Amino acid sequence: MPGPIETFMTADHRRLDELLAKADRADGTIDVEVYAVFRQGLLRHVAMEEKILLPHAKGKRGGESLAVAAKLRKDHGEIAAILVPSPTPDLCAKLRALLARHNPLEEGAEGLYAVCDDLAGDEAEQVVERLRAQPAVPMAPHYDGPLVSKHRR
Repeated sequence: MPGPIETFMTADHRRLDELLAKADRADGTIDVEVYAVFRQGLLRHVAMEEKILLPHAKGKRGGESLAVAAKLRKDHGEIAAILVPSPTPDLCAKLRALLARHNPLEEGAEGLYAVCDDLAGDEAEQVVERLRAQPAVPMAPHYDGPLVSKHRR
C-alpha cells in the first residue's frame, strides 16, 4: 500500500497528466490558459522533488544521494527546457513521452516516492506538509528566440 508521500505525489502526476491532455486539443491547437496552469504545476512539482524529496532522502542516508537522483535531475532539466518555448502539439508530445519514461522512476514499490516514504518513516506526513507548502515557481514568459534549440520546438 502506498505511503503518504507516494499517494500525494502520484496524485499530482495524474492531475498534471490531465491538464496536459486538456491543453493539447485534438484539433491541433493548444489551450494556452490550461497549458499555463500545467506549466506552473509541473515546475512546482519538480521543485517539490528537487527542494524537498531528494535533499530529505540524502539527509536520511547520511549525505549519500539516491542512485536515481542524477537521472531525475537530468530529466528535470530536460522538462524545464521543453517548457521554455511557447507550447505546440509537438512539444506536448515530447513532454508526454518524457513523462512516460520519467514518472515510473518515481512511482511504484521501487520508485522515489516509496523510497522517500520508507526513509521518512513516522515523519512521512510532515514531509507531505512540506510538499503541500512548496510555493509556486516564479514564471517567466515563454521564449521563442534564437537561443531555443530547434529540437525543442
